Amino acid sequence: MSADPGTARDIVQADLDHIVREAGNELAAMGGKRVLVTGGAGFLGHYLVQGMLAWNASGKGGSPIDVTVLDNYVRGVPDWLRELPVENLTLLEHDIREPLPDGLGHFEYVVHAAGIASPTYYRKHPIETMDANITGLRLLLDRSLASAAAGLATNGFLFFSSSEIYGDPTAEHIPTAETYRGNVSCTGPRACYDESKRYGETLCVNFARQHALPITIARPFNNYGPGLKITDRRIIPDLARNVLDGNDIVLLSDGTATRTFCYAADAVVGYLKVLVAGRPAEAYNIGSESPEISMAELAEQFATIARDLVGYGGSVVYGASQEAEYLVDNPSRRCPLIDKAREELGYEPGVTLEDGLRRALIWYAENSVAAEA
Repeated sequence: MSADPGTARDIVQADLDHIVREAGNELAAMGGKRVLVTGGAGFLGHYLVQGMLAWNASGKGGSPIDVTVLDNYVRGVPDWLRELPVENLTLLEHDIREPLPDGLGHFEYVVHAAGIASPTYYRKHPIETMDANITGLRLLLDRSLASAAAGLATNGFLFFSSSEIYGDPTAEHIPTAETYRGNVSCTGPRACYDESKRYGETLCVNFARQHALPITIARPFNNYGPGLKITDRRIIPDLARNVLDGNDIVLLSDGTATRTFCYAADAVVGYLKVLVAGRPAEAYNIGSESPEISMAELAEQFATIARDLVGYGGSVVYGASQEAEYLVDNPSRRCPLIDKAREELGYEPGVTLEDGLRRALIWYAENSVAAEA
């Protein structure tokens, strides 16, 4: 990727080129196939959908990938999706919690990315969160099973789980491998998300084993970058909103919790690899192993980048959320071990945190207005 990020459009194009290059084998395998992406109008869909269409436009393969996006479009159809060429792209409005619409046809690949992933919003909508993660998933699994019974093969089925299924790992399990069973509350304010993702994984594993379906699981670790709305209420969009509003950066904690962050283009390469080449009934951590950085350090680094890029004059200050349960069950550390994805799938994230944050801020500067996520 270029050292000079350029405009938001330049950044998106460079990221799509990166995805086409790094996931070329996987995209080629999807050529001529139909792909269903639920929640395709959201953050994860942003580069998944555009990446597949960029592959079609690249001239690198034979038959194009045919993409269908299924989304409730509760915040409307985003501009980036509305502006895509309609060739090999179908947009359908549907709530994944409801029975699937008739006449969808058969899909060789299915990606279940629909749901609420921001803690602020899933705490407000816990039942809707669970329904999307469990009811929606079950409807898709049953559909794939019915297709198999009709002699129609499913080449890949990807369930987006979460690093949240690990809860708050103890120190000896940092970095965290897929074999860690988790330290998770089943009744706390985050449980609607954590436990429904855990149960979703159980559904996937048992459908894969009992019915010989090619179902795989991705566990994202703190993805960020273009496509993640500035209103999402996760840490990096919040930093960008503070900066672009000309306010101090406000941390709603003591800043000691640590995370690693994975740039969106790197993450989507990993997800395509899991979808196409992952072993059935297996989960894969997708994220970056380093740097594991505290929220205080992240805020200071973002402020430094903002001073260089947009002349930011604010400081990092500390406050408290008006949401009473904002920090309840919040993991103190989150850092993945990605050896499994590295060794089995050839996954290796390459975008540095500094480069990713610069790219994200430039993108937010041109995408600073968004409906509440």
